Amino acid sequence: MKALRTHAVGGPDTLTLDEVEVPSPGPGEVLVDVKACAINFPDTLMIRDLYQFKPERPYAPGGEIAGTVAALGEGVEGWQVGDRVLAGIGNGGLAEQVCVQAGRMFKVPEGVPFEKAASLMMTYGTTIHGLKDRGHIKEGDVLLILGAAGGVGLSAIELGKAFGARVIAAVSSEEKGEVARKAGADDVVIYPRGEMDKAASKELAGKFKAACGPEGANIVYDIVGGQYSEPALRAIAWEGRFLVVGFPAGIAKMPLNLTLLKSCDICGVFWGAFTAREPERFRAQANELFDLLKTGKIDPLISETFPLERGGEAIARLESRQAVGKLVVTMD
Repeated sequence: MKALRTHAVGGPDTLTLDEVEVPSPGPGEVLVDVKACAINFPDTLMIRDLYQFKPERPYAPGGEIAGTVAALGEGVEGWQVGDRVLAGIGNGGLAEQVCVQAGRMFKVPEGVPFEKAASLMMTYGTTIHGLKDRGHIKEGDVLLILGAAGGVGLSAIELGKAFGARVIAAVSSEEKGEVARKAGADDVVIYPRGEMDKAASKELAGKFKAACGPEGANIVYDIVGGQYSEPALRAIAWEGRFLVVGFPAGIAKMPLNLTLLKSCDICGVFWGAFTAREPERFRAQANELFDLLKTGKIDPLISETFPLERGGEAIARLESRQAVGKLVVTMD
């Protein structure tokens, strides 16, 4: 079988398309014929050894897949060859076949294409955990989302609206703003892509405050980090929750005096660790996502697909922050 693998620390251009042995499922594992693998921000970090987990090389990046069951390992029950499944696997997804722990898999809902199934769990899973468990979202909250036109950002717009929030989408261009509006955002703030000085940062904070209203944002969902985090924190409400989700723009240096003045919380959202530590709650939230998908309240936006041999291009596109919605690598 073919797999797009990393052999040494480097960027997407260092990935090579290799011919490798088909893996055999061990006890409790299932061999999956991968049909689609969604690209996520951790994929850009892992191949550069910048992520929390550093798998042993060589390995294929790609932590979110959908496909069909090809073979069952010893002791696996409840699954049959041919079942349509999706799973979050950490890495290994940019390959034609991969072994998956049976307990990590879910059945693909009826009528959902593999590309959308592969795009559901990591983005929407991160967001439902972030908004409910860390942000304690409730109806009537004001939700400010940084990086709102990417896969995670669009999931936050849709889930924010599903949970009854007023959603402010912060994006880097008017084109992305239109995407956010179509996803359901109530208002849009355009932030600059270039380096901001103190005056520009203060101006952006003013835009955030104006959009959020006089009480400020009850929840800030920060997928971007860097120079954008502080202006957003300045727009937070009394006892608001600032959720740290990602930092493609860099790790922010936050003035902690603001947390005192707003009596607010800064909370980390580490979905991968949550799924391992709280498997029952994770599965309950996954089932909630499936229900929201069936009712049309969430619908992953796939902006572009790539064949396996061009998977490095997909990672590069996401790394450069050019992507709108989800980028997916398909095997057929």
